[in-house]
Amino acid sequence: MPTVAARHHRPLAALALGLLIVLAWDASGLDLALSRCFGGPGGFPARESFWAGDLLHSGLRQLWIATWLALAVDACRRRPALRGPSRHERRLALAAGLLVLLLVPALKAFSHSSCPWSLQAFGGDSPWVSHWDWTLRDGGPGHCFPSGHTAGAAAFSPFAWIWGRRAGLLVAASTGLAGLAQLARGAHFLSHTLWAAWIGVAMGWLLLQLLMHLRRRGVPAWHHAGP
Repeated sequence: MPTVAARHHRPLAALALGLLIVLAWDASGLDLALSRCFGGPGGFPARESFWAGDLLHSGLRQLWIATWLALAVDACRRRPALRGPSRHERRLALAAGLLVLLLVPALKAFSHSSCPWSLQAFGGDSPWVSHWDWTLRDGGPGHCFPSGHTAGAAAFSPFAWIWGRRAGLLVAASTGLAGLAQLARGAHFLSHTLWAAWIGVAMGWLLLQLLMHLRRRGVPAWHHAGP
């Protein structure tokens, strides 16, 4: 049984390592080079393809909606159908996931960076502008950083924190497929995907720490909600 310190240090170490990877990719300046592997001046061939557009974009979105409904019903049942974490933990995981789904669109609303398919390098009208330059507009639609579609997958990460490695593998696979689809379609750069994934995973862990804090303080609202 891991100690309390280990239960905190291991996730923090994993999140720190993930952040270093995201920052390293961001600093590499390879977003454009990687996207050129999927598209060019004529656009992105996979933008309207079945595998990227219908299967991994629209199809995953429908699957996620159905999964959220199933998880919400399970968390509200007096005796959840799925064995594992308590109802407290499942409800906090739902709250964490919904917060991710709200936060990423809020960040996108302030972003002036347009999606790859709108850039001059891929047949669009806008020059490339760093997504960190919040003061400079590229003249395009903007609102493309970070990736909302990837956040839809990363929003399930709180359930990975409470259910363990197998759930984590499912979330990682879903996030990877979502990111691949958006990269191939020209909807996002890889950095957009990596940041969305990291934000979702980090937020999930932080909210689970909030649950433990509430339990230690014996907040009545949590203790009378059920097992």
